[in-house]
Amino acid sequence: QVSLVESGGGLVQAGGSLRLSCAASGRTFSDYSMGWFRQAPGKEREFVVSITWSGGSTYYADSVKGRFTISRDNAKNTVYLQMNSLQPEDTAIYYCLARRLTYGVGGSDPRMYEYWGQGTQVTVSS
Repeated sequence: QVSLVESGGGLVQAGGSLRLSCAASGRTFSDYSMGWFRQAPGKEREFVVSITWSGGSTYYADSVKGRFTISRDNAKNTVYLQMNSLQPEDTAIYYCLARRLTYGVGGSDPRMYEYWGQGTQVTVSS
């Protein structure tokens, strides 16, 4: 069992930045590819980005490429999402996901991930 706890969400003005964190516990963190997804009110869950177990490869959704950066610190069992140039359309609950995968990124299909966090709200005002 892997427990994921997100933090760092909040209210920010358009053009601002936030850094989300996801702390993992329970299993060997470096056995897992990690991903961030988001869900806006009335919309389906949307892929944001994923990262390999080592942090050596990443895969971004086009909507966030160049603005968001994922990273991980396996010594701290934590994955981060640095979000810059935030826009109102980035408003959503952001979820951290874990997929046991020792090669490749976890991908954009949330059904492939075994564990989910409870989410953290990000609100971007115009």
